[in-house]
Amino acid sequence: MHDQKIAEIDAWIAIQEGEITRPEAIRRLVELGLTVKARPQQPSPARTGRANEMAAKQLDQLADKSASAQEQSSRKQRLLKGPDEFRGARIDRAKKK
Repeated sequence: MHDQKIAEIDAWIAIQEGEITRPEAIRRLVELGLTVKARPQQPSPARTGRANEMAAKQLDQLADKSASAQEQSSRKQRLLKGPDEFRGARIDRAKKK
């Protein structure tokens, strides 16, 4: 382990109540780290927009040319939005209030 990390662990030990050994401190810190639940981060609006543009271009290439322009647009929007069943489960979108 690097000296800087050992110093950080020793500093953490110093602010804890009671005397604990370095191995005990490491065990406790590992337990704390394993119990923390990481929240997924929202992608940046620029990244989201770029992904949407790329998907739209691909859908334009795959569109059924025999369908009317209105029908093609409707199909494209449904595909870009995704199924209703999955919209609430998406973690990459902000929750609606």
